[in-house]
Amino acid sequence: MDRQPVLEGDRLTLRPLLEADWDALFAVASDPDIWAVHPSHDRWQEPVFRGFFDEALAGGGALAILDRENGAIVGSSRYGAPEVEQPGEIEIGWTFLARRYWGGGYNAEFKRMMLAHALQHFERVIFQVGADNVISRKAMANIGGRLVEGRSRSYERCGVMVEHVIFEITRESFTAGPLA
Repeated sequence: MDRQPVLEGDRLTLRPLLEADWDALFAVASDPDIWAVHPSHDRWQEPVFRGFFDEALAGGGALAILDRENGAIVGSSRYGAPEVEQPGEIEIGWTFLARRYWGGGYNAEFKRMMLAHALQHFERVIFQVGADNVISRKAMANIGGRLVEGRSRSYERCGVMVEHVIFEITRESFTAGPLA
């Protein structure tokens, strides 16, 4: 699977993230309110975001999200590497959007594009969400994500261990769900 495709939607375009996108993407990410309920709530700070951005470029799979109307970068998302411990699945995550794009179906639009692309190659897509991140959990429910009971991972975020729950969308549920 090409983890850095160009995907066109009605209002958004996804394309590979480039080093040259730093200024525009950091301008979006520097809004502390984007990260307020996120486990990495300090990601709005330049040195922290620099590490996130550099990791995105190095790992592959990172996409810039652009507003088709004006060409502005309004966020980013990534495809993770295919899961070794769970063959047949790939992760979508590391996603954020400028607050003016919250609501209005923008999240669903670009996730639909990413899911359609990934599910051509994988049986299921997973999403890791901070267990206490109510905004992201609600967004997952809104796009048809199903919480996978008994499956979670913990990561150190901002000096503390944070549990992340796993949501999934399968090829079957995608064709039948709210994003179809």
